[in-house]
Amino acid sequence: MQMKNTLLVTALTLALSACASSESETKSAITETAKQSKIEMTNKAMEAVDLNNGDLYEAHVEGRIYVFDDFDTYQEFLSVGETSFRQTFIGAGPNGETIVYGMTSEDKKKHFSKIAAYNLYMGTLAPSESFYGEMRMENRIYVFDSVEDMKSVREVGEASLRYTDIGSGPKGETVVYVLRNDNKKVKPVAMIEEFKKHNNIK
Repeated sequence: MQMKNTLLVTALTLALSACASSESETKSAITETAKQSKIEMTNKAMEAVDLNNGDLYEAHVEGRIYVFDDFDTYQEFLSVGETSFRQTFIGAGPNGETIVYGMTSEDKKKHFSKIAAYNLYMGTLAPSESFYGEMRMENRIYVFDSVEDMKSVREVGEASLRYTDIGSGPKGETVVYVLRNDNKKVKPVAMIEEFKKHNNIK
């Protein structure tokens, strides 16, 4: 009798172990499927956005933040103080500023949520590894190699770690290269070269 009970307990234990193992495998499969689905959805969303994610430009003027992902459109704005095509969001800035996205003629055919400038600004599009950012504020030009640093300066109004080059801008502006703990001890040679290249400075 005792032998039968032992065999019965063993059989039940094995059955329960098999069920637990099966349930664990099922949960693992569901989790993996969910992860894969999320990746596919993200990829599709990224495909829907124009991946012009290598650069971002801003100009802070009279309570407005003008944002561009196209250098020529940005330069046009700096020259004439306006853009031909734009999308405006009143009070959407970090301190209640109006945000104006300068758009190309191609951009105007798209919904604003598909524009790289909007997505880079909002943090819904990852920047490229060789990201270049430029922000003009209070007669200073801030230069970035990180979109997160750009966001921080936009919100705070200043850079805590920086390399300042007085009078080196294209019109004699002070240029501020925004640094971090990992690069604060060296001259930002690569950022300086990028700035000169973008602004046609020899």
